[in-house]
Amino acid sequence: MTLAATVPPIPAPHIEYLQLSPMLAVFAAALVGVLAEAFVPRGRRYAAQVGIALVGLFAAFGLILYLALDGYATTKAHLAAMGAVAVDGPALFLQGVIALIAVVAVLGFAERRLEPRSGAGAPVDSFAPQAAAVPGSDAERRAANSGFATTEIYPLTMFAVGGMLLFPAASDVLTMFVALEVFSLPLYLMCALARRRRLLSQEAAVKYFLLGAFSSAFFLFGLALLYGYAGTVQLSGIADVVSGKATITPALAETTGNDALLLIGLAMLGVGLLFKVGAVPFHMWTPDVYQGAPTPVTGFMAAATKVAAFGALLRLLYVAFPGLVWDWRPVMWGVAILTMVAGAVIAVTQTDVKRLLAYSSVAHAGFILTGVIALDQHGLSAVLFYLAAYSFVTLGAFAVVTLVRDADGEATHLSRWAGLGRRSPLLAAVFALFLLAFAGIPLTSGFTGKFAVFQAAAGSGATPLVIVGVLSSAVAAFFYIRVIVLMFFSDPRPDGPTVAVPSVMTGTAIALGAVVTIVLGVLPQEFLHLANQASLFVR
Repeated sequence: MTLAATVPPIPAPHIEYLQLSPMLAVFAAALVGVLAEAFVPRGRRYAAQVGIALVGLFAAFGLILYLALDGYATTKAHLAAMGAVAVDGPALFLQGVIALIAVVAVLGFAERRLEPRSGAGAPVDSFAPQAAAVPGSDAERRAANSGFATTEIYPLTMFAVGGMLLFPAASDVLTMFVALEVFSLPLYLMCALARRRRLLSQEAAVKYFLLGAFSSAFFLFGLALLYGYAGTVQLSGIADVVSGKATITPALAETTGNDALLLIGLAMLGVGLLFKVGAVPFHMWTPDVYQGAPTPVTGFMAAATKVAAFGALLRLLYVAFPGLVWDWRPVMWGVAILTMVAGAVIAVTQTDVKRLLAYSSVAHAGFILTGVIALDQHGLSAVLFYLAAYSFVTLGAFAVVTLVRDADGEATHLSRWAGLGRRSPLLAAVFALFLLAFAGIPLTSGFTGKFAVFQAAAGSGATPLVIVGVLSSAVAAFFYIRVIVLMFFSDPRPDGPTVAVPSVMTGTAIALGAVVTIVLGVLPQEFLHLANQASLFVR
């Protein structure tokens, strides 16, 4: 008997390309962008890369809409790609939000009217003219004077978006880890590409890379422990083993009885995901990275990463570990309380706008965790709505920050914003709208989102958590109102910054943020209903 006769053939994988088409469209755009970077003449790369990125993102969003309207968010929800990817309501909802965030972010990346023109008279953007050059070196100065543009930011963005689309849809922890790395590695590079304050930008990238590597290691070790416990990486398979529904083989009998593997594995997976959402005590990277990264990248990262990471956290807890709710829920209580309180209190002491928004994002991670803790359909729909609302407010706020400038670039110190309401009343009013939404003032999307997650948490018996959330919101409202008072009720400094006139790209990003903030605050019912319809995980 030959060896070939004894070895069974390897079955060919069955891949549902239509259901995976949104991610495939984005990855295809990323690959085409890499080819464009290699073969398109330097003078034409900017237009080519922006066009490729926008076409890929609009195609992905259109395919997401097609799948949702065709019933894959409800009746046709199922596991695709041999059970590795879930095509269901939460996945499609979050993928749609991420695709829209990426469209707005690419518009911000493409802005070329804010920086002074190069020595060659060419328009420049927010990114280093030559990413590999040493900051302040002759090579960098020559690249800047020649009008070079860092167009590789666009394929990097597409790779990051592709990983973010896969992350909340991953139905096994191994695919989730691959998605985590696919979107994290481009972000590390993007953070180092700031045109100004290059050393600060590179420092931010190194910090993000090192701490991100630690969190990825925790996630991978937790994955290994869970596989050792359950004998599978499938989320539904882990849930069956935890609940006792699965048939345990003799080889797994010893490890399955060892709850230490299960609990330590879950804790390590939690560390990896809580790092990405910026929850305390895994938030230490957030202020430095937000401050040092190019501001358009900061806005993209603050919005899209939080959406993708919370989507993965929801799927992990709701699908794989509902049987361990009494083990992980008290821990999440503590994390949510620490995150809300620390984010709000530390933000009061900040004097830099970007660091203030960074600690604001930490506090908002705590508010979103209160909805996660609800562990029911109402809590899930509230979290989905909150993520969508928060994302566009964040994008709009960071887009405004890019417009307030002085001779050194963006004027991010709060003292420089004094009297901004008199220099540019419209821009200051829009930024005040975003700050009021962050504070949760009625008739803004922030109020509706906070009300939804607090109501869900209170309905699940987490009333003390809601009280802490309300008190933290009151503290957070102080520093938001302080910035508004500084802009409108302080005298402008003679050497104060100017407000740059943006192109239609940044103007569109700010306008979209403002419109979504108002619409989701005044007429939220349809969007809450949409989030509720999309709040059932397939198992």
